Amino acid sequence: MRWLDKMERRFGRYAVPNLINYIIILYALGFVVEVVSPGLYSRFLALDAAAILRGEVWRIVTFIIQPPTGSFLFIFFSLYLYYMIGRMLEYQWGAFKFNLYFFSGLLLHVLACLAIYLVTGLNLSYGTMYLNMSLFFAFAALFPDVEFLLFFILPIKCKYLGYANGLYFIITIVAGFVVPMGSSVWFSLVRFGILAMPANSVAALVSFLNFIIFFLAMRSRQFSPREVKRRRTYQKKVRVAVQRSGQHRCAVCGRTEKDGEDLEFRFCSKCAGNYEYCQDHLYSHEHRK
Repeated sequence: MRWLDKMERRFGRYAVPNLINYIIILYALGFVVEVVSPGLYSRFLALDAAAILRGEVWRIVTFIIQPPTGSFLFIFFSLYLYYMIGRMLEYQWGAFKFNLYFFSGLLLHVLACLAIYLVTGLNLSYGTMYLNMSLFFAFAALFPDVEFLLFFILPIKCKYLGYANGLYFIITIVAGFVVPMGSSVWFSLVRFGILAMPANSVAALVSFLNFIIFFLAMRSRQFSPREVKRRRTYQKKVRVAVQRSGQHRCAVCGRTEKDGEDLEFRFCSKCAGNYEYCQDHLYSHEHRK
């Protein structure tokens, strides 16, 4: 969308490069805080509209440090996963668009928290769980065929995990408003990791809306007449170059242009050496040093 491009040209110099590095440091700090002083985050750092209006404005920023998990066993895996997702999103979008996606999600959380409190009197406390999960939505939309090892054993494509993530969001959004707390249905949902509470429903809803709004903007840009023409011209040149060279081979899977006429190959500028990758592994391979 043109307004997105205009924003990038005007404010792109203010974007924080490698933003995910700082986010991971904040999550690690939040994990240490919870280990050293359990409950400190919820009492003094979480997003709390009533406390903010009493003058505790630092909560608008400090709620970011909530780690994705409180488990020693999974914290390193979780941080590495979000680091990988953030790096690939920034590599695909650029620093400005990744900054915009993350910070717009934070802003929607703050506005929703304050608006609900001012209108209804409900004081809902939010963390960053659903914002983190919305990052995976973006990753699954951009790299649907990247495979993860489920339970470190079963290979599964990212798009299927994205569908499961979407179903989790939908159930959370609906259940938080219609399922009575303490009922048998509520406890059944808890067994599946779904806390049916209004705060979770709102947090999931604003995170999902952030994803939808952002990707509608990106899609409209992709399907603009100028962008479609540019892509077609570029793909035509790539096909001609592939036919002339006849020497393309992916350094990960070993496929060549003979394995499919729709395959495209690129060299990675971050790898030391002339390593070429197909479109399925260009953004998911480990850089060679």
